[in-house]
Amino acid sequence: MLFEVCLQSVDDAVAAEAGGAQRVELCAALVEGGITPSLGSIRACRDTVDIDIMVMIRPRGGDFVYTDWELDAMAKDIAECRKIGVTGVVFGMLELDGTVARTQVQRMVEEAGPDLSVTFHRAFDVSADPFASLETLIDLNVNRILTSGQAATVPEGKELIRQLVARAGDRIGILPGCGITPENVAEMVTYTGVTEFHATAFATLESPMQHQNPAVYMGIPGLPEYERQITTAAEVRRFLTTLGIRN
Repeated sequence: MLFEVCLQSVDDAVAAEAGGAQRVELCAALVEGGITPSLGSIRACRDTVDIDIMVMIRPRGGDFVYTDWELDAMAKDIAECRKIGVTGVVFGMLELDGTVARTQVQRMVEEAGPDLSVTFHRAFDVSADPFASLETLIDLNVNRILTSGQAATVPEGKELIRQLVARAGDRIGILPGCGITPENVAEMVTYTGVTEFHATAFATLESPMQHQNPAVYMGIPGLPEYERQITTAAEVRRFLTTLGIRN
């Protein structure tokens, strides 16, 4: 059973490796569902940890219909990831009618080439027909699909995930993600029949700053400015211990 930890910093990646994770998905701004991290962060992760690194390729939050300029930026980011030598990239594009944007995905798969593994992210979960999307992505040589089963969380979408696993066979990987916790991970992997799963392993870190100004927001008003979520080795181990995996 492979555990892919979704995270957003070099420190997070170090903690994930220490906890026994075999792969990470490096993102920025998880509050927006994840966007492309900086090249400096990607390079630092590759230089620091020995486990597999998947990199989110998403220029912004919001929907998954992109302009030509955004697609050019995504292709350039993939090219840089190939040069850095990460394991793979994570992206997803849709047409206005909710079908997979075949031409755009094909372009990114070709940019990734044989050196980079490709995951189609949870854009899949808002596609119009999951089984048609599955077949399209298989045809485009995508390696795996990250999905919550077209539901808010994996526990709510587990039946569709199980059906996708059965339909996919060995043609493409199905990677369940969103809402998997140490408390439900064993049930989810057993029910769906997957061989890998995706989750965050966060704990809350309070800011050590002695001077604070709670009236000022640097991001979204209402979100705490003086605490943040960080990956911890202990939380990673909780998932693996539940599954009977020791590192």
